[in-house]
Amino acid sequence: MSQRIGIIGAGISGLSAAQRLIAAGHAVDLFDKGRGPGGRMSTRRERINDTAYLFDHGAQYFTVRDPRFVSQVEHWVQHGLAARWPDAGPDAFVGTPMMCSPLAHLCERFGVRFGTRITAITGAPSAWYLRAENETFGPYAQVIVAIPSEQAADLLTPWAVDFAQTARAHPSQPCWTTMVSFSEDPPDLAPVMRIPGPVLAWVANNAAKPGRAKTSAWVLQATPDWTAAYIDLSREDAAAPMFAAWQALVSHPLPQPVLLKAHLWRYARTGEGVDSLLYNKALGLGLCGDWLKGPRVEAAWLSGLELAEALLAA
Repeated sequence: MSQRIGIIGAGISGLSAAQRLIAAGHAVDLFDKGRGPGGRMSTRRERINDTAYLFDHGAQYFTVRDPRFVSQVEHWVQHGLAARWPDAGPDAFVGTPMMCSPLAHLCERFGVRFGTRITAITGAPSAWYLRAENETFGPYAQVIVAIPSEQAADLLTPWAVDFAQTARAHPSQPCWTTMVSFSEDPPDLAPVMRIPGPVLAWVANNAAKPGRAKTSAWVLQATPDWTAAYIDLSREDAAAPMFAAWQALVSHPLPQPVLLKAHLWRYARTGEGVDSLLYNKALGLGLCGDWLKGPRVEAAWLSGLELAEALLAA
C-alpha cells in the first residue's frame, strides 16, 4: 500500500532514499533549507565583471566501490552527469558539468521544496507533520531525517531520545574553504595537492576536472584543526592566511587573485560512522547520512538506500 513519506534534507542521502521509495510506488515530499541542490556536493557560482567562475567548494570528488553505487554512477556517466577524474585517483569521479549535477537532476525529477527549514516534527506515529517557519506539511506515515547529526538531534529529541543522543555523540568537523581565481593561471601548478597541514589539507584546480569551463577556479580546504581554532574568523580574515599557506607551498610567487573568498562549512566531515541507518518501525522515524555510515559520498548514498529498504521491509 502506498504511503506518503516526508524527507528532511535533499542531499545525496535523502535523494537516494527518495529514489528508492518512489520507485516502489510511495509518495515522497522532500524539504531542504538550502537555496538549491547539492548540499556538501554543491557548486558555487561567482561573477566578476562579465566572467562567471564555478567552484565545487564542498566535496571535491567521490569514490565508487560498492556494486550498488557502481550501478548508480554508471547510470550517471551514461547520461553525462558524472565522469572519472584521474588526477584525484583511479576510482575518483566528479559530477559533470558541475559537482552538483547528479543531485540537481534528481531534485528536478522529485520536485524538492528548497528554502524550507523544518523546525519541528509534530503529530503522532502514522500522522506526522513537519513544521516550517510559516507553514506545516503532512500528514506523513513515515519521516526520514537526512541532515547533519547536530541538526537531526534537535528534531528527534521530543520523539526518539536514543536517536538524538546517538546523533549528538557523533558531531561533524567544520571546514574553512577558500575559492581563488586569477586572471590567468600561473604555470606548473599541480591540479591536486594533498597537504598534511597545519593550515591546508587540500588544493585543487577545478578547471582541471572533466567537463568544466577553463576559467580559473581553485579550491583550498583547511584542516579540521585549523578550522576549529579559527572558526570565528570573518570570511575575509579566513581567506588571507589560507592563500598565504598555499603560497608557501609553491616555488614561485602567485599572482594577485581577481577573486578570493572563503566559505565555512560548519558540518563538513563526519567520523567513521556508527551504523548504516537508524530506524524505529513503531514510530515511523528514520535517520540516514554519512555521519552514520562513513565520511564519503558513497556512504551517504548507501545509507539513504538502506534506510529506504528498511522502510519497505517494514
